[in-house]
Amino acid sequence: MSEAAVVGAGALRRGLPRTAGGQPWPAESAVRIERPSGTAAAPATPASDASTDAPAAVAAVEEAAKAPVIRRGLPRTAPAATAPPASAPPAIAAPAAASTAPPAAASTAPPATASAAAASAAAPAAATPASLDPAARAPLPFARTVWPGAAAAARPVPKPEPKRYGPFTRAQWAGAVIVGGAGLLFAAAMAVVATRWLLSLPAMQEFLAVYPGEYPLPEDAPVGIPPWLGWQHFFNTFLIVLIIRSGLQVRTEKRPSVFWSPRNNSRRKISLTLWFHQSLDILWIVNGVIYVLLLFVTGQWMKIVPTSWAVFPNALSALLQYVSLDWPTENGWVNYNSLQQLAYFATVFLAAPLAILTGVRMSGVWPKNAQALSRAYPIEWARAVHFPVMIYFVLFIVAHVTLVLATGALRNLNHMYGSQDAINWVGFWIFLASLAVIAAAWIAARPLVLAPIARLFGKVSGR
Repeated sequence: MSEAAVVGAGALRRGLPRTAGGQPWPAESAVRIERPSGTAAAPATPASDASTDAPAAVAAVEEAAKAPVIRRGLPRTAPAATAPPASAPPAIAAPAAASTAPPAAASTAPPATASAAAASAAAPAAATPASLDPAARAPLPFARTVWPGAAAAARPVPKPEPKRYGPFTRAQWAGAVIVGGAGLLFAAAMAVVATRWLLSLPAMQEFLAVYPGEYPLPEDAPVGIPPWLGWQHFFNTFLIVLIIRSGLQVRTEKRPSVFWSPRNNSRRKISLTLWFHQSLDILWIVNGVIYVLLLFVTGQWMKIVPTSWAVFPNALSALLQYVSLDWPTENGWVNYNSLQQLAYFATVFLAAPLAILTGVRMSGVWPKNAQALSRAYPIEWARAVHFPVMIYFVLFIVAHVTLVLATGALRNLNHMYGSQDAINWVGFWIFLASLAVIAAAWIAARPLVLAPIARLFGKVSGR
């Protein structure tokens, strides 16, 4: 066998020079392959004994071909040695095509050359694999061109979502109130200017002369406001304020924490807030029935029930006078103007019955097995009407109190709370006392106070 054959079977192939005019790379001394320890080097034999030592040489070449070989790459840093170092044991086996030398070539190799190849092809048996060597697995160095910015080290904490009250936040509600209030003030100013111009026309002056805003009552109509009417007015105000408050709570309550159930039917369970709302409704209905009965018994009904068709043009006249800020003369002790009369009539005989009928339909009093009656009066219709009726009561209270205070507060309060047609502070202080009672009831309307009262009429339980 020729020397080239032995070298090709167990050594690395050398490549082009790294520098111009240099030696092939890697250097010849750097590709030396050591034989495994414990394997004795084959003694050199004369060429004349090649025929007898040929089998041993072939075996040595085959053994050297089986030794793993790793290809070394470029240096990690200049001018360091190639990586991995030559002393590092190989971890990758030689290709299968070069692992076995042809028997014919091995049989013709000189014994000395075969012995040298076998000795240089083996590695130490106890060597550590290169895949476990940290130096052999170290990454290539590179010039740093990118550094983390401030956002990579500390990202900004997102701001918490502001609390919403209905569809808007507190700031949005404030903006809506400011913008809406400014728009309403502008619209009101334009309405005042337009109405005053309208009333200055000769035709409208004649209209105001014919319809001053009120018409004469029947001759037997009572004069003055009796004390029972003042008490009924206070009870009605007290109950309607709490009914509106509890109704809004029922409408917005998601997960009630306290429940009430009747003693004879523990399975029928409603929230304590709904029980309070319905209990107030019952008291309000009782107070309303007594009020209406006394109205017709004493003749006071003639002051709030229209008795002539002249009520409508007089109501329009009173409305125009209010809008123009040239308000009609008030004399509630004797007669209300036609706009007041229509408003009181609508509140007592239209809005109140609507609130009662729709409330009964949505309550547990409604018979569940009356399918024909339920189809004729669906609960969806009751829900669609009940809430707007509550809005009407709120608007009526705001307008009523505003006009009472703006058209002679002391005299008007004396009419209702003092039962006298005088200008003094008696009715005013009674009015303030009634407001204090209503405010105390508003604050006390909590489960801690309501639960003991509810236990007198049923069972109170928690979630």
